[in-house]
Amino acid sequence: MIIELSEQECYDLLTATTVGRIGFVHDARVLILPVNFVVSGRDLFLRTTAEGLLGALSEVPVEVAFEVDGHVPLSRTAWSVLMHGPLSRVPEEEAAAVLPRVSPWAGGERDLPLRFHIESMTGRSVHGDQAP
Repeated sequence: MIIELSEQECYDLLTATTVGRIGFVHDARVLILPVNFVVSGRDLFLRTTAEGLLGALSEVPVEVAFEVDGHVPLSRTAWSVLMHGPLSRVPEEEAAAVLPRVSPWAGGERDLPLRFHIESMTGRSVHGDQAP
């Protein structure tokens, strides 16, 4: 059974994790990259390298998709939250406050903070039939 989630339910699930996927078009292909993030109101913050793909993409605000999900195989349940909105660089005067809040698992010099602003958010949960 598939259940549409309310925006509040989506937000609650969003704040329960720190890993998501950002999707965008690059060179006429859809790319989806895993990223670590932190939630702040209707913004998600992440860190990347200025020389990387997301750094180049965010030189001017660009529309992207952002997805988070989770699942429990034994109970045959899963959920997914999909968001759309602009990805942009955090202004220099705000960067020092954002950088320590996000802990990228990939390590390295990820000193460019980015902001994804949630303009729309939808979610679904799936509850499968019990396994025989």
